[in-house]
Amino acid sequence: MNWSETLVIGVASSALFDLTESHAVFEEYGEDEYRSFQETKYEEQLAPGIAFPFIRRLLGLNDLAPGPSPVVEVIVLSRNDPETGARVMRSIETHDLPMTRAVFTQGRSPYKYMPAFGMKLFLSANPKDVAEATELGFPAGQVVGSVADLEADDPYDRDLRIAFDFDAVLADDSAERVYVAEGIKGYHEHETTMAEVPLPPGPMKDLLAAINRIQDLEDARTKDDDTYSRRLFVSIVTARNAPAYARAIKSLKSWGLRVNDGFFLGGWEKSAVLEILKPHIFFDDQMSHLEGTQSLVPSVHVPFGVKNS
Repeated sequence: MNWSETLVIGVASSALFDLTESHAVFEEYGEDEYRSFQETKYEEQLAPGIAFPFIRRLLGLNDLAPGPSPVVEVIVLSRNDPETGARVMRSIETHDLPMTRAVFTQGRSPYKYMPAFGMKLFLSANPKDVAEATELGFPAGQVVGSVADLEADDPYDRDLRIAFDFDAVLADDSAERVYVAEGIKGYHEHETTMAEVPLPPGPMKDLLAAINRIQDLEDARTKDDDTYSRRLFVSIVTARNAPAYARAIKSLKSWGLRVNDGFFLGGWEKSAVLEILKPHIFFDDQMSHLEGTQSLVPSVHVPFGVKNS
């Protein structure tokens, strides 16, 4: 099989499932009791975690695969050992998630194995693991907030909506550094001058590229089947507005990438837009922005750039 075009994502059990009860047992009673607890609860299905809606719908896109290789592969990256991680794998099975691969590294962060699988993203609830992975140049994000019930409005909806902030997420943080150093006036002057100069890519640029390749498959499907409805939609939700929005558009075009929707908010509260957009996952580099979004939509903190120094 040719895996070069497969979007591979690593997800910690803490992002995929709600491990609040399990973690409390570990913290209060230690590893031995935790091990016994997981063994006793083996057949008790773990509840969905923050990343669950995103992962489930992403895996659902594998029906677009034109050949034997899957469109998407999601691999568990866990601090559990294989024995205590067995309940996680059992819950994956009972939730009917088509995930078969796992990396268990007892008590140690597994992010260093990302290159072995060509992963474009690592999601975890552990801020230390995510920060260390980001520092090493790996695309990683910390899930924050609570599980949003995105199935309530329409349980038959199969769409997958993904939203990104732009600076320090899709692009690097060079423009944000200008903002920090020179303020809003200097920032706008700089971005107007540099409007035709693409920004360097940021940590999630390759993830968007892989998502666009899946959208290409949907383009092909619509040509062959006029009854097919597109399911994958990508948005940018950014504090950029005119004139700074022009450089974001130029950068995407220069990278050969695209999005379906753009929200250039100029400091308007992002949560007001996201509450209507209802993405299944939203990536932002600033935790202060996510304070208003995490109770509404599954949110991911990308600890990259000057705002996280």
